[in-house]
Amino acid sequence: MIPTLMCPVRTAAGRLGPCLVLSLWLTGCAEMPQETAPLTGMPPPTPSAAPRTTVPTASTETPRPTYRGPWEDPSNPLYQRTIYFDYDSAEIKPQYLDVIRTHSAYLGTTPAQRVTLEGNTDERGTREYNLALGDQRAESVRKLMLAEGVTTGQMATLSYGEEKPAEPGHSENAWRLSRRVIIQY
Repeated sequence: MIPTLMCPVRTAAGRLGPCLVLSLWLTGCAEMPQETAPLTGMPPPTPSAAPRTTVPTASTETPRPTYRGPWEDPSNPLYQRTIYFDYDSAEIKPQYLDVIRTHSAYLGTTPAQRVTLEGNTDERGTREYNLALGDQRAESVRKLMLAEGVTTGQMATLSYGEEKPAEPGHSENAWRLSRRVIIQY
């Protein structure tokens, strides 16, 4: 509660208004700097409750990179977006079922998100055969994602055939890496 002060200064009305008395009392306080004294009718804060100023220090924490989506974060399960296939096959291997289910679950919870399933092959075979095989691989992944609850409007398929090898070269390792479907967000 603010103490009532008698003011010796008189005006035409006889006394100063309560706001002027309060402001005179607050500005005359030697313990409180003028710029931090509240003028709201509240008592001035005690010295221990006075706001402290802190000097910002340089952060030693490494800034975290920003990702366009969770599929770009290496620590996220959606980061793995490639399904590999055996030679001349469009059958999904059991080790990739969890990858497809993880992406299907994500797409099921984000209906506005769209993906393209990009089918690829190695360089062996004719161009037409490889385009067809890439399409079959992408379609295999699409069918499994449909069974997992992803809507048809969220997916598109595209076959590159042998046009986008994962690794240049003419070895079994290069061919093995090229036989794939990439879930592209």
